[in-house]
Amino acid sequence: MIAVVSDTHGTDGHRLADRTLAAVRDADHVLHAGDFNTATVLDAFERETATFHGVTGNNDTVSVRERLPDRRTVDVGDVRIALTHGHDHTDTSLAMYGRQENADLVVVGHSHRPSFRYVGDVPVLNPGSYAEPRRYQPAHAELQRDPLGGRLVQPDGTELSRFEV
Repeated sequence: MIAVVSDTHGTDGHRLADRTLAAVRDADHVLHAGDFNTATVLDAFERETATFHGVTGNNDTVSVRERLPDRRTVDVGDVRIALTHGHDHTDTSLAMYGRQENADLVVVGHSHRPSFRYVGDVPVLNPGSYAEPRRYQPAHAELQRDPLGGRLVQPDGTELSRFEV
């Protein structure tokens, strides 16, 4: 499984609990689409995960920005995922980024709104925000590779939606 989180906005720890924490701990790979806020939070994620891939967000400190890129492409087996926070991307630029990276899926954060949608022919996943959901439901995403798809899940384990790429 690939666990996908974003926008944890912490200061002293990852702030995960319940199904979200279990998914992060059980996953073969964890993707974080930015806005850790501090290096302490980044450190906490790295300690909890087998294989961690993250990018910076618009609220991350310099200490986080020095350690992570603002976008990256991750290959998990035969699945290619383009990862960015998304705060400086339009739908057009997200689609172009996905095509440029020959990605099977683009993962973004920033809006805190859990969603899966297509931008043109490019699938885009936003796992939402577990810790700071704002006006949306708290969530994370759990992906499987064959076939590529997954689900958006609330911290209590309630499934919000399923999707296939």
